[in-house]
Amino acid sequence: MLLYHGSKHGISGEIAPLSRDRCDFGRGFYMGTDILQPLTLVCGYEDAHLYTVDFNISGLNVVRFESDVDWALYIAYSRGRLDHVRDSELYQRIAHLADGADVIVGSIANDRMFVVFDRFVAGQLTDTALASCLSALNIGNQYVAKTEKACSRVRIVDDRLIGEAERAEYAKMSFEN
Repeated sequence: MLLYHGSKHGISGEIAPLSRDRCDFGRGFYMGTDILQPLTLVCGYEDAHLYTVDFNISGLNVVRFESDVDWALYIAYSRGRLDHVRDSELYQRIAHLADGADVIVGSIANDRMFVVFDRFVAGQLTDTALASCLSALNIGNQYVAKTEKACSRVRIVDDRLIGEAERAEYAKMSFEN
């Protein structure tokens, strides 16, 4: 399948699961179905690249999240937002939802998702209302290669340096979003 990856300074060497720890699904190599999403993430960098990649997931252990409460909680866990309940059964259950995954697939989370999630945590929304709000965001899916095995299945099809005018347009779009 063809997916998109944005890089602040370009990829050098082999593709590896080396993102920051506190990303949506933890450390990994992130790719998405929506071309605009990675562009808005890297548009502030002079050396930004957009990659089109082919990702073959056959034979890999794939964990798929629906846009539901477990998805939101797993992202909150991965981003460190559940640390205050580290000793709870809920935390332990969420922490192990993707154990053994080579690839995690789920909806892309953005800042609007956390506004809704914070209302849920504050008791202002039920879990049903949270799930309804999250599914309405629908800004594409992300595929995260979590292991070296999964990263070895990512093949770069196209590498495009994003020019200054285009970066400015995406920065404006990102700000508006």
